Amino acid sequence: MPIPSSGDASRRIVSLARAYLDADYRWELAGDWHDLRVGLPAPGLEMAHPDASSFGFISAWNPGSVERPEEDNRTADKALHDALLASGLPFRAGFASAPNRSWREPSWVTMGMPVAQFDALAGQFGQLGTLWWASNAAVRMRMHAARPHDMQDDRYIDWLK
Repeated sequence: MPIPSSGDASRRIVSLARAYLDADYRWELAGDWHDLRVGLPAPGLEMAHPDASSFGFISAWNPGSVERPEEDNRTADKALHDALLASGLPFRAGFASAPNRSWREPSWVTMGMPVAQFDALAGQFGQLGTLWWASNAAVRMRMHAARPHDMQDDRYIDWLK
């Protein structure tokens, strides 16, 4: 596979960041699915977990947003699930999808995980984009990449490199 030029890499990051901003995010409680939106608070999730000081949304599927075989993704998802169990912190099922449902990724919503620990998990599982926010604040995207110079309207994105 050829190495993309910096311009190609920048365009890819911009395209992915926009897709992540437009994605549908959902979390599960008692068999019902509830929406999350980047840039908006999540009062339902916070009411369900009033003792949590922060929340995160993470997947282990398709590291770097490069499609992998389903079996590999399921193996990675099990490893992430096991890591979340080992953390001792509460978490619940979630998923992210394109608005037209052309792709969908099982995910997990964490409660009370410090941002450094959350970012370490994202790095361990090769995730380019995650969500993390403090209680009573808007949902924010965390891009584990440098901010491209041509990225606009990223007020709800934290660039981490």
